[in-house]
Amino acid sequence: MSSHQVKLLDAIKGQPRSVWVVAFAAVIAFMGIGLVDPILLSIAQGLNATPSQVTLLFASYLVVQVLAMLVTGMFASRFGGKRTMVAGLALIVVFAGACALAGSIGQLVALRAFWGLGNALFIATALSMIVAAAAGGQTAAILLYEAALGLGISAGPLVGALLGSISWRGPFVGTSVLMLIALILTATMLVRDRPSTTRTSMKAPFQALRDRRLLVVALSALLYTYSFFTVLAWTPFVLEYGPFAIGGIFFGWGLMVAVCGVVVGPRLAARIGERNATMVALVLYAVVMFADVWGSRPMIVAATVVSGIASGCLNTFLTGMAMSVSDAPRPVASAGYNFLRWMGGAAAAILVGHLADWGGSARTPFVVGAATCLVAVVLMYAGREPNPRQVPADAAAVGERILD
Repeated sequence: MSSHQVKLLDAIKGQPRSVWVVAFAAVIAFMGIGLVDPILLSIAQGLNATPSQVTLLFASYLVVQVLAMLVTGMFASRFGGKRTMVAGLALIVVFAGACALAGSIGQLVALRAFWGLGNALFIATALSMIVAAAAGGQTAAILLYEAALGLGISAGPLVGALLGSISWRGPFVGTSVLMLIALILTATMLVRDRPSTTRTSMKAPFQALRDRRLLVVALSALLYTYSFFTVLAWTPFVLEYGPFAIGGIFFGWGLMVAVCGVVVGPRLAARIGERNATMVALVLYAVVMFADVWGSRPMIVAATVVSGIASGCLNTFLTGMAMSVSDAPRPVASAGYNFLRWMGGAAAAILVGHLADWGGSARTPFVVGAATCLVAVVLMYAGREPNPRQVPADAAAVGERILD
């Protein structure tokens, strides 16, 4: 066994059962992000829907998820983390299964919205539960969470392609069954935690955004996430490939997101600082988007996979800065940051189809996506500090431990 494998195993071995239960549920939850990508064209054909209508499957999911994240902290502090996760998983089971029965695109979009509510309740609680229960400290917990995120994002398109080759309804049934297993494990194997005595105000996330440093990071994340979901929601319509081809492309993309988020990003930020590394990654994303504008189909395929490199790094950089630049408590700063961040994704899902119509070209959404990345670079540069914050030693150690 290589030293790489030994150190990776050392970081995750000996974890309690509750950590593995939450990690498994997180993998399935994150699969939902890319699950529908391979079947977007099949859904459009099966329900006689336009591309603009189909991309609303992302928009309804994200808008509700964003709004719900403002109150998940209140819910978790009142009822406890376990009950919050169980409620979220139950909603996903019900509404993912109901998506398979939808008779129109309007019904499917509405059902995806309730799925987003369940996802918000689960995702907002899963990381804190893993950190609280994990052996080996926060570094090991974050490694497990990032591994679950990467595995879920990369596996989602493959599962969607496999089940979608039978019917576009198949991936929704499969997700519902897998989440039911996660629900049963969570309900039976996690110890019930006590509700917090501290109550979180719904105004707190917006008050945290009054901090100029956090606001700059959150707005930059909004602009980047707009580009991120432009790639995710619109690329299948430009390529017009079948479910297996799209699934394979986004599987490669998801692997890049996972590896670069856990390994490459922390090492790069440790060398040049998070803010500088963020601007480099944003420029790379803009270059990739311009390649989508003028490139052939093979070039778009390559650019999509390469965009996962920038995405993995940016996910790490922006979240790291959001958790450190503000004096607000981390859960509060996270809620404000994620509210703006995922609104960018919802805006992209709503606009991409219309932009293609208004611009008279299927490539127009990529032009706008490149522009938003460049605006984010300017914003990050204008909001820089005299001495850019370096990545903390424990965060950089995650990348070091895997690569050494």
